[in-house]
Amino acid sequence: MLLRVSSNQQLDADGDLTIQRQLVAEYIKKQRNWILDEKEYFEGSNSGYNNAVTDRAILQEIKKDAEGGEFDILVCYKDDRVGRRMWEVGAYVMELKKIGVDIYTVKDGCISPQTDDIMGQMVLALRYGNAQKSSSDTGMRVKDTAKKLVQEGRFVGGRAPFGYELVYSGEISRHGRALKKLQIIWAQAEVVRYIYRLSMVKEYGSSKIAKELNLDPYYHAMAPNSDWRSGTVTGILTNPVYCGYMSYNRREKKDGRYRTTGSCDRFFSEKQILELVIIPKEQWEQVQTKRKLRSQQYAKTPENAAANVIGKNDGMLALIDVAYCGCCGRKLTNGTKYNYWTIKETGERRASRSGAYKCPGAWEGGPHENSSVFRADQVEAAVFESVGTYLEFLNRDVEIMEEIQACIREKDREQIQRTLRVEMELEKMQEKIRVMETHIPDAVAGEYPISAADLGGAIRMQRELCAEKKREIAALKKACGEEACGEEACREKACREKACEKKEYGTRLTWKDVFENADHDTQRVVINKLVKRIYIKRQEIHIEFNYLKNDHPDG
Repeated sequence: MLLRVSSNQQLDADGDLTIQRQLVAEYIKKQRNWILDEKEYFEGSNSGYNNAVTDRAILQEIKKDAEGGEFDILVCYKDDRVGRRMWEVGAYVMELKKIGVDIYTVKDGCISPQTDDIMGQMVLALRYGNAQKSSSDTGMRVKDTAKKLVQEGRFVGGRAPFGYELVYSGEISRHGRALKKLQIIWAQAEVVRYIYRLSMVKEYGSSKIAKELNLDPYYHAMAPNSDWRSGTVTGILTNPVYCGYMSYNRREKKDGRYRTTGSCDRFFSEKQILELVIIPKEQWEQVQTKRKLRSQQYAKTPENAAANVIGKNDGMLALIDVAYCGCCGRKLTNGTKYNYWTIKETGERRASRSGAYKCPGAWEGGPHENSSVFRADQVEAAVFESVGTYLEFLNRDVEIMEEIQACIREKDREQIQRTLRVEMELEKMQEKIRVMETHIPDAVAGEYPISAADLGGAIRMQRELCAEKKREIAALKKACGEEACGEEACREKACREKACEKKEYGTRLTWKDVFENADHDTQRVVINKLVKRIYIKRQEIHIEFNYLKNDHPDG
């Protein structure tokens, strides 16, 4: 007996399976000299149209048992329970026939023609040709309906994307099922915004973002699975639902594998759904543009040749994207040296590295007037000094500075947000301690499920965790430059920073100071935005800026 259902809904309900089992069992009882064995071949939630015969384990198991002579007749409810592929299923039926096994259906009786019956084999091909066409037509109708629903802004099913959950919409389908809609999970939405900031401001790729998330305990705990993966991050960065637009056909299945479709093959809702917006539409589009420019497929085209976008924001050399040899004009590469030594007293093996830029032309044997290897610390110090001065000069240009401010100040914002999160965690721990302390009298009197000793141990453990959180908060506030304590102080600083975006940074710190104190990745992004090329010689460094003004001295 072969039973198959095509969807999870049929599998969960079990109604379709029960009917199939009853009809097949009654059909077998009516046949003379037929004995129903105990074995039942079941295939759940597996399409007989989308999956090849060779990929369906249950059909291969049936064939193996048939070759072992375990049964003579295979019975199913209808012929489409075997499959819906014209050539593959027909060939499979004939393979079983050669082994000596016939296939019967409740609806049509024996569907296995003799090996020399040409007309019977033609009828068999037509039978499964009609089944394949029926599935194809049904698939087209389902896709057309889904496209129409997406254009109307309706959710068409599946799992909710990260940052959302499914809730009942209050509507009922024509099949009597309660329909659902997406609703934002605000804690996860904050993680989505952080991912977009890393991609937009620091120009991280999906793998680097996944690593950053996994290194942070808070974000790691928010991972949809055990860990963050680059594929998960890519899905978040490319899904238009985060800017309020439903989409359909972002992936399609071909030859048993899912492939990402091009933008021209996708369908989007006609209107923005404001209650689903996590990322502003402008920011989402900018992230898509930057991701395209980072790929080699677009970066090598003539129209994008002048675009200066970091391909991979990784490594220890901040100028690697814009540094060129001042002698031959070749692009400099990573010439970092690694030194290893052993301490005699302890036998401990140690290592160090010295960052350097090297000219590949000189290493290939080309003539060079000057040195072909340049120490990174010396070159970067001189370049950073010039870029810092140039930042102060550009401070009068509001449009340019708005873009640069977003890069330089992003890390400080992240520190403030992280401080607020840790303070909230501390408050929850303190509340747990207060609750446990109220039950101490009951524990001493023996009227509490936990003994007084165990309760005291739990309180001590929570206090130790609170102490760790307090030390973490102090370190974060020190990194943020906060002298006051508490959530209100962090909020005040956030307000001050927001005000600074609308006017000059102030006289306490110059943009040069802020740039030089920024983290390595942020410095690299700013360099790539401001600088077109840097030509380096032994005693001379020439900088070509992207934003040149007549009243600025030459770089």
